[in-house]
Amino acid sequence: MDYFKPQMDIAEVNAVSMLGLAHIGDGVYELLTRTMLCSRGNTKVTELHRRTVAIVNAPAQARAAERLLPVLTEEETAVFKRGRNTKVNSVPHKADIGEYHAATGLEALFGWLYLLGRTQRINELYALCTEEDYGT
Repeated sequence: MDYFKPQMDIAEVNAVSMLGLAHIGDGVYELLTRTMLCSRGNTKVTELHRRTVAIVNAPAQARAAERLLPVLTEEETAVFKRGRNTKVNSVPHKADIGEYHAATGLEALFGWLYLLGRTQRINELYALCTEEDYGT
């Protein structure tokens, strides 16, 4: 298996728990963010970290999810909602429960798309997530 380009079938991906999908989706979203920021030019690592944290946190991801909902397919919406409705054990102190659930739904969706190998769709959605605040 090429772990940079997984292409699991739908049954395999749907067998992964929602929190498992959110776990991989969190990494995908952060890697996309780090890549976007680095591609914009040479910046000090402390500034890269500050900008990454501003984009990859529950409140920012919840806002991004709101922008995505109108353009998601029925299947993508179902994955987002299942991720959003998953029981979580804790919430970061800088987010409320609603933001954290929305962020978990977003991460689950990105994890689901990644494991299916749908990188073009990930890029389309990520651009929508960041265009308003970061002009991608």
